[in-house]
Amino acid sequence: MRNILLQSFLRPPLTEPRPSADDAELLELLGQLRQGVDAFFGGSLSIRQVDAGSCNACELEIHALNNPFYDLERFGLKFVASPRHADLLLVTGPVTESMREALKRTYDATPSPNWVVAVGACALDGGIYAGSYACAGGVSDVIPVDLHIPGCPPSPNMLIKGLLALMTKGRRP
Repeated sequence: MRNILLQSFLRPPLTEPRPSADDAELLELLGQLRQGVDAFFGGSLSIRQVDAGSCNACELEIHALNNPFYDLERFGLKFVASPRHADLLLVTGPVTESMREALKRTYDATPSPNWVVAVGACALDGGIYAGSYACAGGVSDVIPVDLHIPGCPPSPNMLIKGLLALMTKGRRP
């Protein structure tokens, strides 16, 4: 036991290092995000994140968007607890049979016009869970999807690029 404890002190952390504060790509993305939110959403976008049966890897990356480094709230993007207050549904994971009806109800409770963004490889087509007795498929098999952000899991930069792509795509009729 003592050896295991000693190794845990000597081994470096397994987490990825934070992005550098002068990362040119990230600074450009955040600048575009600020302009896009101000112009396209009137300075505010409410997001409801829905876990439809994922392994939680995508959620960890989504939660990173709220940490002090990315801090999306400073750009007017906020996560809300109720779909009735949301402009955007951010859905992760394959849709399980037990979450199919809950996802439909969440979508129906979101006021129109709204967007649906499927996040991650599993949200596209069920990923490695496709064909399972418990998997209803990807998000688009249950509700209409406006944008898919690929990755397993997608990085915070990919999530920001996805939100920017949604702004350039525009609203559904």
